[in-house]
Amino acid sequence: MSEDKPKTCAPPRVILIAGPTASGKSALALAIARKFGGVVVNADSMQVYRDLKIITARPTAEEEQSVPHRLFGHVDAAHNYSVGRWLGDFSATLEEIRRQGRLAVVAGGTGLYFKAALQGLSDIPAVPEEVRIRVRARAQGRLPQELHAELSQFDPETAARLRDSDPQRILRALEVFEATGKPLASFQGARAAPLLDASKCAGFFISPARNELYARINARFDAMTGAGALEEVRTLGARGLDPALPAMRAHGVPHLLSHFEGRLSFDEAVARGKSDTRHYAKRQATFARHQLPGFEWLEGENIIEQVLEELRQAGL
Repeated sequence: MSEDKPKTCAPPRVILIAGPTASGKSALALAIARKFGGVVVNADSMQVYRDLKIITARPTAEEEQSVPHRLFGHVDAAHNYSVGRWLGDFSATLEEIRRQGRLAVVAGGTGLYFKAALQGLSDIPAVPEEVRIRVRARAQGRLPQELHAELSQFDPETAARLRDSDPQRILRALEVFEATGKPLASFQGARAAPLLDASKCAGFFISPARNELYARINARFDAMTGAGALEEVRTLGARGLDPALPAMRAHGVPHLLSHFEGRLSFDEAVARGKSDTRHYAKRQATFARHQLPGFEWLEGENIIEQVLEELRQAGL
């Protein structure tokens, strides 16, 4: 299936590659960067964390040596890295790549990053660090459902949009209310100017058949647990970080930590990690279908060859 994509009157200088986890985004990004002298830029909210190399399937050392990579593993897990911070880092990275006259190949599974870059981010005031610390201290040890109920009292509109099992976004809404006295929903109409002009980008969304994708997810999770992910998660858990931090909620991390604490068997932890990842993949496709217009959807075999030829014909 293919959807309308941006029409370009000149070769695109930014290539956007989105798709669900385990769909083959990294392989396509590497092929494009190698063929056309590009720089691979991360657009995955978990691959930014230094502590999560294996469990998030970050590029290997050999891949990073073969072409330049940016915004991978540059954030400590103790930090609450946001889409706003990614936009700031991406803006500086994009300027560096443009000065070099190279092609930016932006790849990742976080649809909100692509949407923010193409459509602008809601103009929400920055939350002072002392407010963030205060809100998170109050939330320590409380269930996400309790925090969601609290948010419903102050900002029912935002609460209605959020799952009661999503503590990170719930906390964000509580922080904004604490800092401004206004609901998060009241800021979400106005948007800052986007960093990217869609007419000068080529966007692709990789969409494997569901059964094939789920098989890849399961196989990759098994491969990661056999390649050092267990020790990686154990080391992360030993830091005693706030469990509501994004890095602590990466797919597989909470369940493996529960296994180390004796609350889940290894098989149960793995099964839940795989299930969470499969559900996330479904949400990624749904988000892209509704929020990322203009991306060309790719499915079937020979995707890499198809895209390389399409870009060659576009003048790259």
